[in-house]
Amino acid sequence: MSSPAVKFYISESKDAQIYEYLASIERNEEMSKKLRGLANIERRHAEFWRSYLQRRGIKVRDVKIGVWKKFIIKFLRKILGLSFLVSLFEMGESSAIYTYYDFYEGGELNEEEKKMLSLIILDELEHEKIFYKEKKVLHVENIRDMVLGMNDGLVEILGAVTGLSAVYTHRPLLVGLSGLIVGVAGALSMGIGTYVSVRSQRQVNEGIRRKLKIIFSVSRKRAEEEIKERLIDLGIPEDMAEESSKKIAENKNAINSLIPEEESNERRAAIYTGIAYIIGVFFPVIPYFLAPTTYIALPFSIILAGATLAVVSTIISIMSGISAGKKVAEMLILGLGAAALSYIFGSLMNLFFGEAFI
Repeated sequence: MSSPAVKFYISESKDAQIYEYLASIERNEEMSKKLRGLANIERRHAEFWRSYLQRRGIKVRDVKIGVWKKFIIKFLRKILGLSFLVSLFEMGESSAIYTYYDFYEGGELNEEEKKMLSLIILDELEHEKIFYKEKKVLHVENIRDMVLGMNDGLVEILGAVTGLSAVYTHRPLLVGLSGLIVGVAGALSMGIGTYVSVRSQRQVNEGIRRKLKIIFSVSRKRAEEEIKERLIDLGIPEDMAEESSKKIAENKNAINSLIPEEESNERRAAIYTGIAYIIGVFFPVIPYFLAPTTYIALPFSIILAGATLAVVSTIISIMSGISAGKKVAEMLILGLGAAALSYIFGSLMNLFFGEAFI
């Protein structure tokens, strides 16, 4: 029973300290004030969970963020900017809303505690509005495209150059050029794939919206039926859906609330993804342009890629609301494991077809 609450307490305590630390290094007074406000909210949440645990006889320890995490936060603040960074934390906190709600419905809280937890859930829902203007200007909805694009570039090209280094041991420039060519092709592929995906979703929604507009214009009765079906599909009880559909059908503009417009721009999403992929390609490839043999280039390639994977994994863990240590370990094992398998495969190819590669 206590395990989720302990995790909630630790998470809220760390978030409070992160926002407080960001406020302490923020030069913009208005932004610093907002950050301290967030820190106070998170601190209040942590106190709720501390009290919850203490009432059940469970001791809790003070939680402090480490030097490494502060370094990562400061680094990301400089690289991404404040609004990007806060949005990353909000993505992680969005997952807390669901876990809090499950806990809320779990029957382990008294009425007063349920009331307090409901307020905490509302606080979490309100967080995204605090930096709304800044996020709109910086298009932070594309953060996920950037992070995942860079991650793909790192893992895929690290595997490619590692495998090739086992074949062309004395031709590191060839390995580097091959990795770069594959990387550019991969970036184009990722960018085009993202473009098509976002554009297709937009076109599907626009098609549905046009259809509904036609129905609104030619038959109010049919419009009511269409709206009712969509409301029922959303899980609204039939009697409420029927009543609501009649009111909605009276207003043609209500169609916009039924099928909201996509906020993502397909061109911007494609550019962000492609550029991030190329950045990910840079780290495992660059040593092959500088070293005389792949024996020297390979370890530097792995170190650079591994360090960057650790940073990217930390960002992904923040976005997903999961343990940074576990995510970093997972990504390093998968990424470096893929590189090791690629090297083994390249060695086998060199063993059987060595002369054909020269």
